Amino acid sequence: MTDLLTGDDRDHALTELTTSGWRQVEDRDAIRKTFTFKNFVEAFGFMTRAAIHAEKMNHHPEWSNVYKTVEVTLTTHDVDGLSALDVKLAKILDRLAD
Repeated sequence: MTDLLTGDDRDHALTELTTSGWRQVEDRDAIRKTFTFKNFVEAFGFMTRAAIHAEKMNHHPEWSNVYKTVEVTLTTHDVDGLSALDVKLAKILDRLAD
């Protein structure tokens, strides 16, 4: 089980993720980012690669795909908010999108 991010750990993680385009969700303890690709195939490929990582982590994103755009929301349902798992997966998604 993972713990809710709090205090300095949370502040540091959010500062770092904000610089790469992640934003806090207003109505819940979650982060969100929109990834835009050249076309649908690249967007779907990103989702496929991300799904493999998410499954290995047993930590799955909330996401949607419309043509070349993938909207991702991360939160840890077990702790009802952000955890280190969300930070780790966000960084993986950023690398996969490059």
